[in-house]
Amino acid sequence: MTQSTDIIDPETAKTLPGLFRERVRRTPLACAYRRFTAEGHCCLEVSWAEVEQQAGRWQGALRREKLQPGDRVAVMLKNCLEWVLFDLAALGLGLVTVPLFVNDRPANFAFILAQTGARLLLIEGDEQWQRIGEADGRLPGIERIVTLERVCYPNPECDPRLVELATWLPETGGEYAGRDCPPAEPATIVYTSGTTGLPKGVMLSHGNILENAFAGLQRVPVYRDDLFLSFLPLSHTFERTVGYYTPMMAGASVAHVRSIDKLPEDLLAVRPTVLVSVPRIYERIHKRIVTGLAQKPPLVRRLFFLAVNAGWHRFLWRQGRAGWSPLLLLWPLLQRAVADRLLAGLGGRVRLAVSGGAPLAPPIARVFIGLGVNLLQGYGLTETGPVVAVNTAEDNMPATVGRPYPGVEVRIAANGELLIRGPSVMLGYWQNEETTAAVIDRDGWFHTGDLARIGEGGHITITGRLKEIIVLSTGEKVPPEDLELAIAVNPLFEQVMVVGEGRPYLSALVVLNDRQWDKLARRLGIPPGRTDLLAGGEVEQALLAEIGRRIARFPGHAQIRRVHATLSPWLVEAGEITATLKLRRRELLARFAGEIEALYEGH
Repeated sequence: MTQSTDIIDPETAKTLPGLFRERVRRTPLACAYRRFTAEGHCCLEVSWAEVEQQAGRWQGALRREKLQPGDRVAVMLKNCLEWVLFDLAALGLGLVTVPLFVNDRPANFAFILAQTGARLLLIEGDEQWQRIGEADGRLPGIERIVTLERVCYPNPECDPRLVELATWLPETGGEYAGRDCPPAEPATIVYTSGTTGLPKGVMLSHGNILENAFAGLQRVPVYRDDLFLSFLPLSHTFERTVGYYTPMMAGASVAHVRSIDKLPEDLLAVRPTVLVSVPRIYERIHKRIVTGLAQKPPLVRRLFFLAVNAGWHRFLWRQGRAGWSPLLLLWPLLQRAVADRLLAGLGGRVRLAVSGGAPLAPPIARVFIGLGVNLLQGYGLTETGPVVAVNTAEDNMPATVGRPYPGVEVRIAANGELLIRGPSVMLGYWQNEETTAAVIDRDGWFHTGDLARIGEGGHITITGRLKEIIVLSTGEKVPPEDLELAIAVNPLFEQVMVVGEGRPYLSALVVLNDRQWDKLARRLGIPPGRTDLLAGGEVEQALLAEIGRRIARFPGHAQIRRVHATLSPWLVEAGEITATLKLRRRELLARFAGEIEALYEGH
């Protein structure tokens, strides 16, 4: 691949619309986006000039709504070109984009729309329309609702605010406008899908996002002929900055996945070179590999693990962290026989895979890296634009989240908390000065709430959350995430939450994989359909044995003594996990309060 020689720096761009206009000026005919056809065929190419023309049409429609610079407009779509066009059109007119998670709970998005005073909402279709119907007051502050698909045929009960996109857009919109404004002006309000409490509106400026994208390109190069597959929600800042504005800054192209369910098919169709994901996706792929291996002959399994070990040693050797080994001579053969065949499932062209949003379990990182994937773990928060640190291909320590971005300062407070200062730190929380002052001190340090240490070469290791440390009644302190990561490597466990605050020992709530449960049930002589026996003593002992094998290296006080199992997954829509698939611990503790109490009866 050829390195892009025209990366657009923040000084040239000045604003996000300025970035877009400069990209169009430099490479008008280059491919910006690749789209699946209505029949599901891949892929139609859309040039930067065509994106500009379409964004001009969207601006024409927004002007007719008599919106003023600074007004908030909201978008509740899955990842698609229309999401991008809406955002570019709104930012170019000085509007502030409020992204909403496409499957969010009615109470949650109603709260966000009311607090931001959003005047216009773009939705996808009937599913979102039904959710709006469940919201208290049906969003009284919204003046216009635009839908990509028809959801209400003209009748007396149709909401007069509702209009289809095809009707709303003018035939032509004129030239794309990019309003000049200071880089410090707010561009977006992104609500954190936090693990506790009500969401908070993070105000990010044009400069926050531009500086973050540019710093990322200094750490991890992106090339003009790179192709991103965008599947994390654009409503989350990680995907928006790294998977939308960064390709624009570097001149790369993007394809939007049709749905998460179709991700395996779309990987094969699009054949991306760059993947940006949260650990949960890598975990699912890993579990699929491990489950498939269990059906293979012993020789195939031995070859797989030999390939991973040889590839891992090769990685360490190239990093300068291990000496030469005869295993290196086997790698070319094992790569062709094992690694290339497995990685063909990712499309066969991935040169860069980034993991962020949550910790990636070291055993899973080892498998992907051992198979030859250039997998880089990073770290960030919505409040920091979002990326703070990332590993690089030349200096990759997978157990860490890498070194800080250029221009980002980090330090560890006396209580072990990681503090951040730099140009990407947010303007503050929307209409919440008190909370802003609680997390950004007088010297400009943002208090992350994460526990960390800074080690060799400035690499950062996240060790837990200040507020998520479990303190047992014995006084022992346990960071639950480490245990949860270790347990979840076992394909039997889809989701895991460790509990035990103020209790004499730790317990675990687990969601089991359907197929793996069937296998375990047969081994125990239980009809798979008898889910009522999940709470039985025999099943619990079998689950504890599986868990125990994964966490044997942890100290005695960090062992799991009881477990509650279910086959019903924890969902974003139910408010049980966040958009990036992190556990919402408070909600889960409340939902399973009775089951948790039962785990401690008699103690």
